[in-house]
Amino acid sequence: MADAAANKPTLSGSLPLYKNPEPLNPQDHKGKGLRYTDRPFDFLKDSHFVPVTLGEFGAASARFPIIFLGENKTPVAAMGLQAGANLFVDPATGDYERFAYLPAFVRRYPFVAANHGPDSDRFTICVDTGSHLFSDNPEQPFFDDKGEPTEFTNRAIDFVRRFESDVALTEAFVKRLIELDLFDQQQATFQPRNANGEPQGEPQVVASYWGISGEKLQKLDPKVLAELRDNTYLGAIYAHMLSMPQWETLIARATQRNAGAGAPPPPAAPEA
Repeated sequence: MADAAANKPTLSGSLPLYKNPEPLNPQDHKGKGLRYTDRPFDFLKDSHFVPVTLGEFGAASARFPIIFLGENKTPVAAMGLQAGANLFVDPATGDYERFAYLPAFVRRYPFVAANHGPDSDRFTICVDTGSHLFSDNPEQPFFDDKGEPTEFTNRAIDFVRRFESDVALTEAFVKRLIELDLFDQQQATFQPRNANGEPQGEPQVVASYWGISGEKLQKLDPKVLAELRDNTYLGAIYAHMLSMPQWETLIARATQRNAGAGAPPPPAAPEA
C-alpha cells in the first residue's frame, strides 16, 4: 500500500538518477512541485544504464542491450559505454532521442518508493528534491490549498505503485533464473578498424556483465522449458538474447559522438 506521507523511512543503497529523495508530505512540500525546463532529460544524461522490468524486455530489446548487473543480477538497459555519457540524451539540448523507448524507471522520475521493510507491502512515496525539475514555483504542484494531493500527484502515486508491482515480478523472474543456474559471465567487445574498415589492433572489452547462457538453456528439462514458456519468462529470456546485437549499434553511437568531439571511443562500460 502506498502512503503520500509517512514516518520518513530511510532509502538505502545507491539509486541511479536520484540525488536527495525525501518522503512526500504537505508539511514539507506544500507549495512545491515540478517545473519542466527546456532541458527535460538533463537528469538522465550521465546515466549509462537504467533498470528495466520484466514486462519491458520486448520493447527495450529493440533499442538497447539488456544485461544483468551486480550480485542481485538487476536487469538494465545499456544506454552508453561509460559513466557520464548516455548516448540517447543529446548533450547539447538535453533532449531524449525521439521515438526511442523510455524505460519506466525514467518515466517515474523524480518520484520513487521507499519500502517499509522486507516483510511489508507498504511503501512511502518520495520525491527527489535535488532534481532540476523540483521547484518552489511549480507548473505541477504536489498538493492543493487544503494540503491534499493533486490529481498530478495521485497519478504519480498510481504509477509508482504499478512500477513496484512490476519490480516484484522482475525479482521473481531473476530468482528463478538463478535457481536454474542460467547465468554466466559475458562480455561485449569492440574491434578497432582503420580508415579502410580493416581490423586494427586487438579487440577491446567494452562491457562485462551477467547474461543468460544459451547453452545452459538448451540443456534444461523440457518440463522446465514448458514452465518458463507458460509463465512468460521464456519470452523475456529470448528478448534479452535478441538484444545483444544492439551492442554494435551502441558502439557505433559512441564512435560517432566521440568522433565529433575529436576523441576515440571509450574502452569500458558496465561491469557485472
